[in-house]
Formats: sequence, structure tokens, C-alpha cells
Amino acid sequence: MEAKTKVWLAEDGKPLIGAGKVELLKTIDEERSLRKACMKMDISYKHAWNVLNKISERLGKDVVKTVRGGKDQGTFLTEEGRRLINEYEMNRKFINSTMEDEGSWENIGLAISARNKIPGKVVSVDKEGIVARVKIEIDPSALTSVITSEAIDRLDIKEGDEVFAIIKSTEVLIGKKMKTE
Repeated sequence: MEAKTKVWLAEDGKPLIGAGKVELLKTIDEERSLRKACMKMDISYKHAWNVLNKISERLGKDVVKTVRGGKDQGTFLTEEGRRLINEYEMNRKFINSTMEDEGSWENIGLAISARNKIPGKVVSVDKEGIVARVKIEIDPSALTSVITSEAIDRLDIKEGDEVFAIIKSTEVLIGKKMKTE
């Protein structure tokens, strides 16, 4: 058995865009035509326009622009349309990686299979772009884990924190007990 998730973005608590609408925007971008995108996706033109109008209305910005006549005619994504796709993809990737990360499962109270879980104290955190190095003191030694800067921010890891290193055959993960208030 495996857990599944569905990702969508919301604006003011109302659903804005999910996988199907992102697919529509991407297909419009590929085809440079709403009509061709609708044919490719096997949806009606009217339905697609209603979807696009609803997204634009909720955002207060257009996600597509239409150019009529001439050799450059067609339907094209606006910067807002591209931003939506990027934001959706970023959130989808984060959710998917969280679902696959055994350490994240432990943070929500589920057991993990790693047996080599070693408590330690963070002695340094060095962020370099998207990668971070975390040095963990484990008496009488220390180890260094290379993880994403995003993980450092998400787990709020800083010098002096009590953490645990989870040793897998291919990597050293870091976990931290979350404070309960």
C-alpha cells in the first residue's frame, strides 16, 4: 500500500489551479493556439475559455493573451501564466519529495525503516545556493551531511539544535523533533 497526494494552488481559500489546468496552460504554450490545445486534450473550446477566464478572474491578471491576424497570431501564456505553472510544479515536486522521504514521514509520527539513527548536535550550517552542509557532533566524533538549503529552512535547523542523523546506504539524512506548542 502507498500514500498518494493531489496538489493544487488556491487563492483566498478557493481552488485556483491543479494538474488539469496546468496541463491546459502547458499545451497552449506548446501549440501556441487554444483551439489546437483543446483538440490535443480532447476538451471543448468553450470549457477551456471558461477555465482560463475563471483563473484570470481569481488572480486579477490574465494567464493567456490572444493575438489575432497576421503570421504571429495565436494564444500565448502571459508571465502570470508561466509563474503559475512554475509555482505549481515547485509545490508538486516538494510534496512528492516529502512523500518519498522517510525522514519526513517520521516528522508526522510515522515510523521509518532506517535502523542507524544517531542523535547529535548541530555545530555548523553552511548554505551555498541550493545545497547546505550540516556538521553534526556525535561524541566523540562528528559527521557532515549534504542536504538542500530548502530542507534546512523547512526543518529550521541551526547551530545548537539537537537532531538525529539517519544513515542509509546511499546518504545521511537529518531529522529534528518539531516543537509542539
